Amino acid sequence: MRVYLLKAVSNTIRKQCYSTKNVKKVTHCIFDMDGLLLDTEQVYKKMITQICAKYGHNYTEELMMKVLGGTEQRLSEILCKDLNLPITPKEFRDQLLELGDTMLAGSPLLDGAERLIRHLHQTKVPFALATSSSARSVETKVAKYKELFSYFHHMVMGSTDKEVKFGKPHPDIFLVAAARFPDKPKPEKCLVFEDSPHGVTAGVSAGMQVVMVPDPHLDKRLTTHATIVLPTLAKFQPEIFGLPAFQ
Repeated sequence: MRVYLLKAVSNTIRKQCYSTKNVKKVTHCIFDMDGLLLDTEQVYKKMITQICAKYGHNYTEELMMKVLGGTEQRLSEILCKDLNLPITPKEFRDQLLELGDTMLAGSPLLDGAERLIRHLHQTKVPFALATSSSARSVETKVAKYKELFSYFHHMVMGSTDKEVKFGKPHPDIFLVAAARFPDKPKPEKCLVFEDSPHGVTAGVSAGMQVVMVPDPHLDKRLTTHATIVLPTLAKFQPEIFGLPAFQ
């Protein structure tokens, strides 16, 4: 009986993850990075907690959800204002970047990330990176995986890219990323991969479909606006979106 119930639950989850009624074919892919490709979210939590503690404050779950997926500037502005910190947002960000130079180095790849990137590269599907991080942070994070990240056609770093006027949940970063492909695909031809609710909102607002791979502890109500929700990138089936299937 227990085995039967487990299979039933598994089938239900699979159906929920891969409901394809509104799925359309795409030609290009755009990836977020933190919490999706690289396991950095807990590191960021430690970094921000450390800075907040220095001034006698806690970095709560509520604050974490408020800044998740945003740029370094926006994160610093929100925390300085909400916690009434005795430093400027620029000073907060400078401390964050300094900690990141060491703490973010060598962050591991998440399940399914390398396989999917290599597959898209080998099958000549154009794909780009659209991260809220700065160029400095990205350089630190990808240093261990230079070959893999060289496969991206281009990278848009929201915290330092002048064309990205507003960070997630605004659509700017994904529209900029799409516009930098040589053939400038229409938004509906782009598939976004995200982990945060704000990132999904940005992708949807840009007119794109979104594959969401949320933190398993995230409230399920914050995932309903994604096209498809998956437990890991390893569960992604490219052919559902008209992309070449894994061999």
